[in-house]
Parts: sequence; structure tokens; C-alpha cells
Amino acid sequence: MPRKIQVDKDHGQKVIELFFKLFFSPYEYSLTELARELECSKQTIGRIVDKINYSLEGIKIEDFIKNRKRYFKIDKKNVPVKAMNLSQSEYGMLQMCCSFTRHLMGKETFDQAVSALGKSQVLIKDKKTISPKHFASFVPGTIDYSGHQQIIKDLIIAMENQKVCKISYQSVGNINPKNFYLKPLKLFSRDDTIYLHAQMAKDPGKMYKTPKFDPLLAVHRMEDLKITTTSFEYPENFSFEEAFNQTFGVMKEDLFQIRVEFEGYAAMHVKERIWSTDQTIKEIKDGRIELIFTASSYIETLSWILSYGHEAKVIEPDWFVEEIHSELKKMHDLY
Repeated sequence: MPRKIQVDKDHGQKVIELFFKLFFSPYEYSLTELARELECSKQTIGRIVDKINYSLEGIKIEDFIKNRKRYFKIDKKNVPVKAMNLSQSEYGMLQMCCSFTRHLMGKETFDQAVSALGKSQVLIKDKKTISPKHFASFVPGTIDYSGHQQIIKDLIIAMENQKVCKISYQSVGNINPKNFYLKPLKLFSRDDTIYLHAQMAKDPGKMYKTPKFDPLLAVHRMEDLKITTTSFEYPENFSFEEAFNQTFGVMKEDLFQIRVEFEGYAAMHVKERIWSTDQTIKEIKDGRIELIFTASSYIETLSWILSYGHEAKVIEPDWFVEEIHSELKKMHDLY
């Protein structure tokens, strides 16, 4: 019986999520997108749409075919406009998110966000607001994105309009920047660094060769960006969650599983976090733990384990243990 309640609750949440997504967004969404984002089948999306259309008077989810794909949207022209109030708690959450990302946005974008928050105060029911003085972000060691505000804005425009970009990029190890033609898919942050996940586009006048891995570019290493007139179609089955949030490492290379023992502070720090969705953490003895997880980036995994010093010990695979030995020898020789 408890299981049935949970199922009903999950279905109710999906109904609310789908309605809010369509009602508060000016965009249309494909059946595939909705099924992926709500983590359910396409048949379930159809049933939810039917339920909403049957239950709500004056609001109808339109269902249509475009480019041989099924899309949904709510036409809000005939929907009565009502005052949408913010609660004090909701406004506080916006203040907190704004403060936490201040160092990533740069002064110009941050000032725009603060201005938008100021304007939204009129929507608060009781007119009381939560002060931004309660929140802050730790800045030392972070990247200054002030000089990249226009590039970030142009990337957003290119993604919104699905336009190929020509990007001049200064990668690590190269003396001069290189030019790439890319289909920009997603901007995201990791460890206070903004990245662009993209797909390669054809360089005019050159033979196209499909890369083994999709490009991943650090925005602060972009020296120039031009939006071209060439359009691209957003990949229907692309899921950022599946591409990036399943395994350890922002760089996506060949996957490997690794087993590591931690003790002391490292053990406490590691067991508080999720490193890959398939991870297992086992208590050993004397406060030690064993972590087994999947990684996609050798260099990131190596650096991460070494950052714990003597409190981390790789058990397997053997080839990774040898890499640790080699790196420690280089460090020993350096000192």
C-alpha cells in the first residue's frame, strides 16, 4: 500500500511539472523532450496532456506535428491574465542563487540580475523582502568572467536560435588559438568554471570528420566568437543529465571503474557526496571507507585522488595504481 501512494504522488508531480513547464514558458516542447525531462514514457505524457485538457476550463494544451515531430504548447492569448505573486521565501531563494553565482556572472550580468530582483519586489505579497546581506560567495581562486560577458551573451543567442558559431579558442598546450565551427548545445558550470558543451559543425571548404568525442570548451579560453547564418537542428535525443551527470569527470573519454580506500578527513568528505550514479560506498574499519565509482577522465581522477594525499589509496585497476606510482615519483624528484 505505501508503494501505491508513492506512485500516485509521482504521477501528480509529473502533471504539475508538465503544466508549469508549458504554462510559464513561451516555448513549445517535443514529446521526446517532455518524456526525457519528466522521466516517463511518451504514452504517459499523452495521458497527462489529456487529463489536463479535460480538467482545466479555458486552458488547452495544443498538440501538433512539426518537422515530423509531435509538439505541445499552451496558447496563452485567450488565458485571463492574473497577478502572479512571489512569496517572501521564493524571493529569498532568488537572492541566494544570485549571490552564489555572482563571481561567475561578471559585474555587468550581475548588475542586471540585481536590477531584475529589485523590479520583482513589487510582486511580493506582503512587500517584505529578505536582505541580500545574508548571502555571499567565496571568490579567491575563481575566474574573472568580466571580459567574456559578450561571448556568453552571444552563445545564449546562438543556442536560442540554433545557429552555428565560429569560435577562436586558446587550448592548453597550444601557442596560438585555433578556430572551430560548433553547434552550441549547453552552457554549464562546474567547480566555478563555465563550460560550453557542443557538437562539431562542418568547416566551410573542408572535409567533415566525425570526432570520437563532442567538444567541451572552457568559456574563459574563448578569444572570439561569431554567430554564423548556418542553422542546425538540436539533437532530439540529447540529454545533459545522461551525458555529464552519470560519471566522474567533466571531460568525457573512455569509461573506467576505480576502487579507492579513504581514511580520516578524506573518508568523511567523500562519503558525503555523489561521485557517480553507480557508486558504492562501504564502511571498512577504523573509520575507513571503500568507494567504487565510474570515471570518464583519467587526468581529473588522478588529480582528485592525489589531492587527498596519504588519506587516499587506489586499490584497482592495476594500471591506475601504476599511474599513481609514476606521478608520485615525479613529485618526489621535483623536491
